[in-house]
Amino acid sequence: MEDILINVTPQETRVAVVFQGTVQELHIERTTTRGLVGNVYLGRVARVLPGMQSAFIDIGLERAAFLHVADIWHAEQHRDTPKSPGAGLPPIERLLHEGQALIVQVIKDPIGTKGARLSTQISIAGRMLVYLPQDSHIGISQRIEDEAEREQLRDKVQRLVPPGEKGGFIVRTMAEDASEADLVADITYLRKLLEDIHASALQKPAPSLLYQDLSLAQRVLRDFVNVETSSIQVDSRESYAKLLAFADAYMPSVSGRVLHYTGERPLFDLYGVEEELEKALGRRVDLKSGGYVIIDQTEAMTTIDVNTGGFVGGRSFDDTIFKTNLEAAQAIARQLRLRNLGGIVILDFIDMDNADHRDAVLSELKKALARDHTRMTVNGFTQLGLVEMTRKRTRESLAHILCEPCPTCLGKGEVKTARTICYEILRELLREARQFNPREFRVLASQQVIDLFLEEESQNLAMLGDFIGKSISLQVDPLYHQEQYDIVLV
Repeated sequence: MEDILINVTPQETRVAVVFQGTVQELHIERTTTRGLVGNVYLGRVARVLPGMQSAFIDIGLERAAFLHVADIWHAEQHRDTPKSPGAGLPPIERLLHEGQALIVQVIKDPIGTKGARLSTQISIAGRMLVYLPQDSHIGISQRIEDEAEREQLRDKVQRLVPPGEKGGFIVRTMAEDASEADLVADITYLRKLLEDIHASALQKPAPSLLYQDLSLAQRVLRDFVNVETSSIQVDSRESYAKLLAFADAYMPSVSGRVLHYTGERPLFDLYGVEEELEKALGRRVDLKSGGYVIIDQTEAMTTIDVNTGGFVGGRSFDDTIFKTNLEAAQAIARQLRLRNLGGIVILDFIDMDNADHRDAVLSELKKALARDHTRMTVNGFTQLGLVEMTRKRTRESLAHILCEPCPTCLGKGEVKTARTICYEILRELLREARQFNPREFRVLASQQVIDLFLEEESQNLAMLGDFIGKSISLQVDPLYHQEQYDIVLV
């Protein structure tokens, strides 16, 4: 069975999905970086700019938001067939006037000095569907490529929409295997959300927030809870009350599984989540058998290398390799979810000569990946014995959320040795001596570099001083890292 653990503090919300006692997924959302995209506001037109065919809309933020005529939905656009937003619209000065109240949705967060970008075409995302209340057609996610399946899904949703009801839908990839009951529940949930937005618009003054895109805890409740979920435990009384109210309103069948954790021991400590969080930031993942996996995340792709390590438990060398690869396949699938690694992923399993072993490892990998909510493609072994796969990028990886490049190595993972820096300094001193004529050269460097100059490299430093005919003094700067140095002309 599966448990969902939600740890809430004023600064951030952390969610862990635990299946049969093992942490399978980690999600983190910080208050300071939570975006505005998806939020719906009742705004007031502050200024119309006919020359730019745009308007500034006050939605209650520090800076006015920006609305272009192309992002204004108009009934004429969709009377026959869907066209691009803004096509055939009258000038913006005929559509908007200063002081006008307007329901708008943020489609792009504020960046630097620019305000948020808005649209008047509202879309509300559910678990299976995206609801377009002003539209009328039913679209299918481009990720669903099979044409027969696309038509089948379109017909199914069309049948479930009550006759005479306005509004269109986009079918998400998660709806591929959805039952009619799941789709009906999603349609009901989305229509109720729209009713709440319209009710708020009638009651609140402009500018006001009408709908905020769901918090991480609510999105988890909406997207992750399934028949295997035995409990959703929350360690914050306030968040528990909000989640329970959300479940009662939109997911009544889940309400009984939402629990308030009141134990003295921190929730994440109780299930070993903190320890898993630390491990998920390291390169090396140890396997129970004694083998290990090395994970390297680069800008273009992620590479994962499997090694036997100290595992010698098989009856033969081939058997040892096979068992290590099988265990690694399960570990890799879990690490992809834990770390939220997306894009191109290259898996370097230990070479297997036996074709049956390769097929079994690939089958085990696909089986382990089946638990993932994110869309993936997995190819077979290449001629070089590598497995190529892709995993859709849905958000920043765990490492990018929690870490930043090392200021010493700047993300390289390595630093030059103290001796290398010594020789760089000697070359730089010679270069400076040819250009300038100071009384003395003073070298500022880290403790390790200065120590080397005073011991093993003292003779080389003295020889250079004699060659350039200048004295060279050394000074330790405790704030300098090993690669950092300066040469001061005195």
